[in-house]
Amino acid sequence: MTLAADYAQRFTAALQPVARALEVHLIELMQGTPHIDRISARPKAIDSFLGKAETLTESGEPKYPDPIAQIQDQIGARIIVFYKQDVDAIAAKVIRYFRPIESKDRVPDSQWRFGYFGKHFILLMPEDVIDAAEDRQAVPPFFELQVKTLFQHAWSEGSHDLGYKPGELPLEPDDERMLAYTSAQAWGADRAFDELFRRRAERKRTIDASTG
Repeated sequence: MTLAADYAQRFTAALQPVARALEVHLIELMQGTPHIDRISARPKAIDSFLGKAETLTESGEPKYPDPIAQIQDQIGARIIVFYKQDVDAIAAKVIRYFRPIESKDRVPDSQWRFGYFGKHFILLMPEDVIDAAEDRQAVPPFFELQVKTLFQHAWSEGSHDLGYKPGELPLEPDDERMLAYTSAQAWGADRAFDELFRRRAERKRTIDASTG
């Protein structure tokens, strides 16, 4: 069986139903948590998986000699929140409820550069959702969870569509500068909204204390 056929079979028999069950599971776990815009989970598209499987190292060797076993984001989930401070609150819940294999703050390489921001986890697949699969053996042991603000999510979706699709024209230097500029704007908007939320919360505490 070819890699494409193997993954397509896994996609239907395991990844799609488990992703749906995982989304429900995450929504239930996060119920009552403020400032969540959306929670979603989905399997990695077949074309995206095959493209990632073809990635080469700098020496020209395959990065994933066994893609089915090595690619950890065959199921990806996202929790999108309103404010930057909410990312830490969600991360604390994730660590409490799941067994993180990896936790990483994704930021540009230098403070002088702007690009993708977000918090990523590689987590063990919860046993509760595995029963949704027609073929339990095809369920990956891990899934990726991204926790991002609305601005971080909007920027990453737009920049991916514009600059990172296989087969698309490469970005010109000015195009890359424009993407960096929009990332800086999103970063600034996140800080502004976070600060406004903190100020309002402090004023409310002051008013409550004076009238209590």
